[in-house]
Amino acid sequence: STKTELPAHYGPWMEVAHDLPQLIASHRLRSRVHQMPQLSTRHLRGHEELHLAHLVLSFITMGYVWQEGEEGTVKVLPRNLAIPFWEVSQALGLPPILCHADFVLANWRRKDPNRPLEIENLDTIISLPGGDSLRGFILVTLLVEKAAVPGIKASIQAVRAMLQLDEETLHQALQELAEAIRDMSAALKRMHDYVDPAVFYTVIRIFLSGWKDNPAMPDGLIYDGVSDEPMAYSGGSAAQSTVLHAFDELLGIRHSEESTAFLHRMRGYMPPPHRAFVEEIHRAPSLRQHVLSSGDARLCAAFNQCVSALADFRSRHIAIVTKYITVAAAKAKAGRAEPGDRAGPSAGKPPSALEAKGTGGSHIFIFLKGVRDTTREGMISA
Repeated sequence: STKTELPAHYGPWMEVAHDLPQLIASHRLRSRVHQMPQLSTRHLRGHEELHLAHLVLSFITMGYVWQEGEEGTVKVLPRNLAIPFWEVSQALGLPPILCHADFVLANWRRKDPNRPLEIENLDTIISLPGGDSLRGFILVTLLVEKAAVPGIKASIQAVRAMLQLDEETLHQALQELAEAIRDMSAALKRMHDYVDPAVFYTVIRIFLSGWKDNPAMPDGLIYDGVSDEPMAYSGGSAAQSTVLHAFDELLGIRHSEESTAFLHRMRGYMPPPHRAFVEEIHRAPSLRQHVLSSGDARLCAAFNQCVSALADFRSRHIAIVTKYITVAAAKAKAGRAEPGDRAGPSAGKPPSALEAKGTGGSHIFIFLKGVRDTTREGMISA
């Protein structure tokens, strides 16, 4: 499991981080951050501690910026938060904002170390407002990543088998990849059981939002003590997950210029080894060409199974976004008249700046549907 504690020196960060939902609900987070001591990052040892520090500082930062909702944003991140966050980010090659790698990949622990990686035995390390729905959102996303692992292994085997002209192993690897993508779809479906659309839309979403392509923070954010110029970074987004980038590269899926530009920008929000892995697969010979020129019907079918499973996964994602954003937005608008059942600081009105956008800042439906359709077009026709 991941590391869950920083050295004692960083107690002041951990205390704030473990109390974020309460501090935000009572509008006390900003004053607590102002009281934090200026801590040096030099006592952080090794990658795991750096990743945990990035997780902690990114959650505190999101809470600090969005504590008062999209109307009450800040122009400046105080230096006792900005300087260490910047230093840790530089050391990791990550941007100084909450990324998918923080929110999901570094933010889980087993309740019982001897029991398996299942949602009942998992919890988050650091939280934000949103209660069980936030926990569900993070952990279901983690389970999608977990389901992808055999597919990542199969991708490596596929590239190797292609280079060795071993069609039998290649066929096997493609079957394993298709199965992994179907398992990812099954994992994603559990979102419906664990995440309440009203809570996601009105409470959780804003804390994942960034300060680039966001009308609520058109000027970006000044990281005090780092630079006098404001900097703009995109919000957390599953487009920062390595797995779909890797599968697209392996299967030779070509998205539109605009979608590709956004996806490539999101690679800058991945840990450098993840980005390097995606680029490694990009550099391999074309699998699609290989399968086409083999003229092997079994290989073609296995390849098409992968593409089809990937398009189905993307369709399932679109269905979830429809429920959690579009339908939830309509309900939130209708419900502004009779509040009462809404939890958290956003009981007033849900965020409007991001109505038709993903947390990463993309125009969500145009983007997702386009990407799904170009995936389908990657099929090999007989």
